[in-house]
Formats: sequence, C-alpha cells, structure tokens
Amino acid sequence: MIRNVVIHVANEQPLLTDLFDAPSPADVGLLCTNLRSMDGKRPVFVDNVENTFFFPYHVIRFVEIPVGAIDRHAAESGAGGTMARAVRDDSIELEPGSRLPMVIEAEAGPGAEDEESDLGEIDEDFLRRIRDI
Repeated sequence: MIRNVVIHVANEQPLLTDLFDAPSPADVGLLCTNLRSMDGKRPVFVDNVENTFFFPYHVIRFVEIPVGAIDRHAAESGAGGTMARAVRDDSIELEPGSRLPMVIEAEAGPGAEDEESDLGEIDEDFLRRIRDI
C-alpha cells in the first residue's frame, strides 16, 4: 500500500488517499482506498472513506507520491513495485537522486546534425516577406 498520495482531480480540491500499487502506463485509472480531504475529513461525496475508489485518468490532473513511498511499497510487497520493474528495462534508467525512471534518449544517427542545422537557419526571403507584411 502506498500511503498519503495526493490526487489532484480536475476542478476539485486535492484529495489524500492510499494506492494499492504505483500507477503504470498500462492503467486506465487510479485504484485507491482511504479517500479523505487534505485535513483528514471525509469528503461530502463519499459515504465511507474505507471503500475502494476508481478515478479514471481523464479526470486526474496529476498525482503527488511522497518521497520514498514507492521504495517502501516495494520493500513491503517483496515483489517490487511497477516503477521498480520498469527500471530493469534497458531503455530506462534512474537519474541520480530521482525516484522515478526516465527514458534514455536514443543516440543520434548519421545525418541528424544536418537536420538540426537546417531547422536553425531561417530563409532570408521568408524574413523579408514577414517584414513587408
């Protein structure tokens, strides 16, 4: 269980909850329990805070996971959380001091420098036409 996660729902006040597992890209929503407002009280739209709640991702603006919560969850479950499994992939690595994995940029192939230099140059004729307008 990942405790004290803050969910920012669109057009609502933030909610404090406990997650069953770390969110993954394959999920369509967030499954949680122990839903409460930031001051610890039961929200008016909830009958029982101990129920299980499902928030579709399209209503969630972002999620705040406390530092070290995913590591504690992986240690408690013994199997490793979703993020811990993702780090084992060769295309993903952890930045020093980071808790979440990030994708490593692919090496630029031949001709990549030529494409970047073409984007940096602006056609003089194009600039003249803009100035004339």
